[in-house]
Amino acid sequence: MTKHFKTFGVIGGGAWGTAIAQMLTRADQDVLIWCREPEISDAINTRHENTGFLPGVALNPALKATSDLADLHLMDALFAVAPAQHTRATLMALKGHIRPGTPVVLCSKGIELKTGEFMTQVLKDELPEAVPAVMSGPSFAIDVAKGLPTAVTFAIEDEALGTELIAAVATPNFRPYLAHDLLGAEIGGAVKNVLAIACGIALGKGLGRSAHAALIARGSAEMTRLALALGAERETLSGLSGLGDLVLTCSSETSRNMSCGMALGKGERLEDILGARNAVTEGVATAPVLKRLAAERGVDMPICDAVADVIEGAISVDEAIQQLLMRPNKAETV
Repeated sequence: MTKHFKTFGVIGGGAWGTAIAQMLTRADQDVLIWCREPEISDAINTRHENTGFLPGVALNPALKATSDLADLHLMDALFAVAPAQHTRATLMALKGHIRPGTPVVLCSKGIELKTGEFMTQVLKDELPEAVPAVMSGPSFAIDVAKGLPTAVTFAIEDEALGTELIAAVATPNFRPYLAHDLLGAEIGGAVKNVLAIACGIALGKGLGRSAHAALIARGSAEMTRLALALGAERETLSGLSGLGDLVLTCSSETSRNMSCGMALGKGERLEDILGARNAVTEGVATAPVLKRLAAERGVDMPICDAVADVIEGAISVDEAIQQLLMRPNKAETV
């Protein structure tokens, strides 16, 4: 079978974008990663290392970097890995630089704060000629960059195109599973970041592993309720991009969202936590818009609502915990 996908562009030079680019680079595939910071592009091209966002990981010398988005215009497929709140701007900059029918694989996990749109809608707004896909699942950048075993959901409507793309993306240690529910994959990726902040707060406050496990379970119920209300499929939220990513992100201090929550639970100020980081904590921007979206759809999401209230300074961490613990007893349902 003729291989149609031989050149890939990766939009975003952070840790996750670099890990994806490293995974895609191989003997019969050329990869070009766009980095906003010229110094990161230079480091990848000359030192074969992303010194700013993935230090200490040796990159394939065949991987090339650029700071000019126009250089991606002839790629067979693109992976959009810019933070969710910056995705629209990067896609707008690609206008006139991609061919109609080019797959754009969305890898950012969040909801646009200003519009309340998921990334597939943002892509449709800015590049309607592109073919949307979503890649999401339990995948820390450092694990993928080092070639450790990882499995993700790869959602795309065209099954034949998705099968061909997966064949080009997959390695023995990176296993994408084909799906068609793009919205469900996006919901899982966005909501789990907010729930990870909640889990971090619980551990930071010393509430114990029992409370931590309860938050994961009830958080999964919140995620599923929202997905069903928006028209996504229950099965997607029980798969890699839902439950799988939720468990990983809520169970490791490596997660930026969980570590942010832990710091909040220990009494640190949000401004200080974020100011000390060079990478985006997606759940912070997602929480307020998620609360708004749930209210508009009449979906009960008390854990996510509490995180949003803490993020916005409406209540303290202690008040949020008290509110959740004082909720009326009821049957355990999704």
